[in-house]
Amino acid sequence: MAVTHSLGFPRIGAGRELKKALEAYWSGRIGSEQLQETGRRLRERHWRLQAGLDLVPVGDFAYYDQMLTMTALLGAIPERFRFRDQSLDLERYFQLARGNREQPALEMTKWFDTNYHYLVPEFDRNTTFRLDPAWLFGEVDEALALKLQPKPVLIGPVTYLYLGKTKEAGFDRLDLLPRLLPVYGEILARLRDRGIHWVQLDEPALALDLTPDWLAAYPAAYGALATAEPKLLLATYFGSVADRRDLMARLPVAGWHIDAVRAPEQVPQILDDYPADKVLSLGLIDGRNIWRTDLRRALLQAEAARARLEERLWLAPSCSLLHVPTDLSLESALDPEIRSWLAFAVQKLEELALLDRGLRLGAESIQAELAESDRVANARAHSPRIHSPAVKARLEALGEADFQRGSSFPQRIARQRQRLQLPLLPTTTIGSFPQTPEIRKARADYRAGTLHQAAYRDAMHEAIQQAIRKQEDWGLDVLVHGEPERNDMVEYFGEQLEGFAFTHHGWVQSYGSRCVKPPIIYGDVARPKPMTLEWITFAQRQTEKPVKGMLTGPVTLLQWSFVRDDQPRSVTALQLALAIRDEVQDLERAGVSVIQIDEPAFREGLPLRRQEWEEYLRWATRAFRLASCGVGDDTQIHTHMCYSEFGDILPAIAELDADVISIETSRSDMELLNSFHSFRYPNDIGPGIYDIHSPRVPETEEMVRLLERACATIPPERLWVNPDCGLKTRAWAEVEASLTRMVAAARTVRERLMHG
Repeated sequence: MAVTHSLGFPRIGAGRELKKALEAYWSGRIGSEQLQETGRRLRERHWRLQAGLDLVPVGDFAYYDQMLTMTALLGAIPERFRFRDQSLDLERYFQLARGNREQPALEMTKWFDTNYHYLVPEFDRNTTFRLDPAWLFGEVDEALALKLQPKPVLIGPVTYLYLGKTKEAGFDRLDLLPRLLPVYGEILARLRDRGIHWVQLDEPALALDLTPDWLAAYPAAYGALATAEPKLLLATYFGSVADRRDLMARLPVAGWHIDAVRAPEQVPQILDDYPADKVLSLGLIDGRNIWRTDLRRALLQAEAARARLEERLWLAPSCSLLHVPTDLSLESALDPEIRSWLAFAVQKLEELALLDRGLRLGAESIQAELAESDRVANARAHSPRIHSPAVKARLEALGEADFQRGSSFPQRIARQRQRLQLPLLPTTTIGSFPQTPEIRKARADYRAGTLHQAAYRDAMHEAIQQAIRKQEDWGLDVLVHGEPERNDMVEYFGEQLEGFAFTHHGWVQSYGSRCVKPPIIYGDVARPKPMTLEWITFAQRQTEKPVKGMLTGPVTLLQWSFVRDDQPRSVTALQLALAIRDEVQDLERAGVSVIQIDEPAFREGLPLRRQEWEEYLRWATRAFRLASCGVGDDTQIHTHMCYSEFGDILPAIAELDADVISIETSRSDMELLNSFHSFRYPNDIGPGIYDIHSPRVPETEEMVRLLERACATIPPERLWVNPDCGLKTRAWAEVEASLTRMVAAARTVRERLMHG
């Protein structure tokens, strides 16, 4: 009989209970006891939803991020926060995530190729580790009290170090492994003493391109952690580890988990001569997308594996269910046909139970469910809602001229400077401004039909006018309309495009309390009418300064949606690019001189292995160019990217040929600019000089220091001054203080450059 288990469950709550409690705690409306009680209730609710599993994950819950929680458990607190030797209570925990008056927060970047962000561990040669037991063992005790069989989930030691960062020259963070392993050993010993039989150690770094020293770290680490009890399940996901098979076979662990959804080709290779002393957990349910499982195909895979493994086969989702919404049953308003194609976290556990029953009792025991799965798959494949001959014909008619600007960047930038007449170090923002309760209420009332269109338009116009007035008062050079009409930078556009569907409760955590509701791309994509034209042109009429048209790029629309799996992603990306191209051209015809096409997910889409990068970068770059290249030389195209390491894909970023790129650099202290300098990036750059994901407002002098560092790296005539990202999640008081200081910093450095 196969063992069933889950690698993790969504923690934010079906009603975003954790988000609401976090924001109430941060604003002082509730105390830490109430926040922790919300966490306890959510954990219990989610464990009960998983109670049918043989092993229930514990330790997958986090108040902000699982990597940050692992840092807390290991006591790996950067010295600069000055509480390394103190127990990490919630207040200090959140200071690591959000910064404080003296220190910026830990860096944040994407979790592999997902839209989830993790807090990057920060190491130096003096880093020490010590167990802070409050962050795991209490949750284990909670699960035991509920009579569940808990399986603690930890980030494995090699992946933990690999995903960390050091800024200290001549120091290799891998040298910390001997200091780190005793703390892992202490964790395992304490879990053994509680009667825990299995521990899941997540090592997704095994699916990456690793150098020999990092590969050699695995035998060293797991040799030191070898234990009869608890048994160790080495969990990999997001890619194939078939080429690591021999290495993994040498590790003294009791089992492996592999992702059979993202990398089904690895399954027969892994099964071939699989070690006789290990269980194999097969991830057959997609933990990253919302389409129903083809139960017949999955059951055949499970049966083939059982024939080789017998009782050593485990069944699971492919990865943690953190990346999908909680419960499809809440989506009563979703189109019934589309709804029938979907499965969220709760439904994926139901699919897992069906596979387990079919494997134990035979396919005939789930014959009705198999027949229904077949019917739904066939209905979806042949639904006329999916296919548009007009969209396909338009793609086929594209030529190379559609992917090229009219002139080279030096020629374009000269015309743009003549048109825009901007000062040295021009200031701007990334796009969004605070979404006040009044703005949110107006949008909600308009959706509910209780606010008429004219009144809604008036409310949005008032918000736009306010944003324009404030920016003029602060002295910004290129303005934005503030995006009050937008609920989300992807959902807003998807709602106006054909081929998209939307949920009401399909929330997924992006980081901390930030949740997104990814649209569902189920069919061919087209733009029936302009999406932003009214708002941007209204904003431009309020000022003599240029106002940026703000759009989301095709790759980000793709990456931050749940994407159809019945055609190549590259085809869907080009369909999205054509829709954005139409919008860009409408804005240009309306006289908009600066258009920003945001692509924060560009690097996120990279395959995990470099051998697959070239193909992705080819079509992703072409998608952006198709969206952006239909304008004249004097129209300035901006793009924005954030919270990623770009050094290894700079040729592709340059190939985008955006006139200006803005990037996140404040948390990394402008470190990223070194890569742009070394590469000799040819176009203009706007390095973010303050971190918008923290409530901390930096002083003007701090921004001056960062800007002067940027000027020492990039020629000042090619630099723009802006925040790291949009300001949607901040309060107006924070925004006003930060942007006022940012403009002052730009003026200070501008004066120094102009007058020596």
